[in-house]
Amino acid sequence: MNDRSPAGEAAYPRDYETLRETILEQRSVLPKRIAQVAAYALDNPDEIAFGTTASIAASAGVQPSTLIRFAQQLGFDGFTSLQSVFRERLRERNTTYEERLAALRDEAQNGTTNRAMLDGFLAASVRSLDLMARSVDEATLDRAVGILARAETLYILAKRRSFPVASYLGYALGKLHVRSQIIESASGLQPEIIGFATPRDAVIAVSFSPYAPATIDEVRVLHERGVPIVAITDSAFSPLAQFAAVWFEVAESDFSGFRSLGATMALAMTLAVGCAEERRRLAG
Repeated sequence: MNDRSPAGEAAYPRDYETLRETILEQRSVLPKRIAQVAAYALDNPDEIAFGTTASIAASAGVQPSTLIRFAQQLGFDGFTSLQSVFRERLRERNTTYEERLAALRDEAQNGTTNRAMLDGFLAASVRSLDLMARSVDEATLDRAVGILARAETLYILAKRRSFPVASYLGYALGKLHVRSQIIESASGLQPEIIGFATPRDAVIAVSFSPYAPATIDEVRVLHERGVPIVAITDSAFSPLAQFAAVWFEVAESDFSGFRSLGATMALAMTLAVGCAEERRRLAG
């Protein structure tokens, strides 16, 4: 973090994704209080973006000076500079779909074609898949498949942007003759569905920042019931990670603010097919 650019400026993360990766890389060596701030920052990025130093420090349970040390640890000259990265992330994340489409239309006026748009989405998916190929630990994957294969029923929990993953898993597991249940009900029977889950079952839970509150609440209940949880999320500081027996970190790239599910779907396919194959092996 002491490297200098040609202009003599300190090198520091200039966008949220790079900042997040830097924090995760350093988390095992951060001093206790700074690690506490790091966890709070990734769990509460909106508060970091617009809170005051005093309010953030109080919420994180540290002294205001710790926030400054946290920023300096990451290469910033002060906490305000770090806040600007969180504010930019919030601006990008909070754009409406109309605003994203407007941005694409602006690009189209500068020569962006439908083909170029497709290339942009494909490139984002390739980046996500490449990162997953380099980061997934084989032993973690084997543990997750083992948990799922030994479960009597697999409960699938994913909402909002993550719901297509739940839908695919329900379909694939059904075709693979693995008993499963999506925790979703138009009549509001999610608590009753969760009530059937026991420690002999397992859960696949999927959620990314900003995490769906209902997903977190339901994962907490399942954890308290002793049901093993395999989580797919985007951070070691994700609220899902603290409840999971095994969790995977998936960083999906985006194009013009639209984030793909390419890497997540590839992982979901692997878990479904791996579970079915392991069940066949155990039965044989």
